[in-house]
Amino acid sequence: MRLVVLGCSGSGPGPDSPASGYLVEAGTTRLALDLGNGTFGALQRVLDPWLLDAVVFSHLHPDHCADFSALSVWRRYHPSPPAGVGALPVFAPAEAAERFAAAYAPNAAQRTTAEFDGILGFRTHVSEVAVGEAVLRTAAVDHPCEAYALRVEHGGRSLVYSGDTGPCAGLVELARGADVLLCEASWPHSDAMPSGVHLSGRQAGEHAAAAGVGRLLLTHVPAWTDPQAVLAEAEAAFAGPVELVRAGGEYEVS
Repeated sequence: MRLVVLGCSGSGPGPDSPASGYLVEAGTTRLALDLGNGTFGALQRVLDPWLLDAVVFSHLHPDHCADFSALSVWRRYHPSPPAGVGALPVFAPAEAAERFAAAYAPNAAQRTTAEFDGILGFRTHVSEVAVGEAVLRTAAVDHPCEAYALRVEHGGRSLVYSGDTGPCAGLVELARGADVLLCEASWPHSDAMPSGVHLSGRQAGEHAAAAGVGRLLLTHVPAWTDPQAVLAEAEAAFAGPVELVRAGGEYEVS
């Protein structure tokens, strides 16, 4: 398995990165995990978008899904789609089709999910589903909207993506024994942090340690947060390898 970081800036694009979006290659299966602001352009640099096997959304905040509209336009209006191409599976929270229709439509008259008929197929998250050669598992996490951590398994390897979450037992359970935990770390630890929103660097390290993962990759660091501060916190809390991901970075899941 291989992880390609399309964007890793938290809460919106930063000066050096699009917002959240990741490409996971599991054997011959290619999954996009989130498509935040600017990530669809980054995807085109590494993969023909027609080769995607599915898109998976952790939740529906714009910094994780804004470029869905660009994907929709690509699949509806591209002048030369591959022969026999069908609807692309989209795994997402329950209200995704309505949410994306509203984001795509320029006016009320076009605010209909029929815009996606034949080009995108929405599937509500379940606890486990096969996607090509991969298995996708999910767990609800602690965020102000319906949100999920995602686990992709293939060939005896496993990658867990936290999505956005505050401290959460569900993330620990989903990540237990994973080879790689791609975990948000949005701010340095302090008593002033709001609960149920994001993880600090220390909390990301604590979750990795509790789950017994092999490697911790930190992501979703906002432009206003010092990345070295959250990295130092995570390294102090987790004894295994810890790294800050970067836009365009490629990481083997092993």
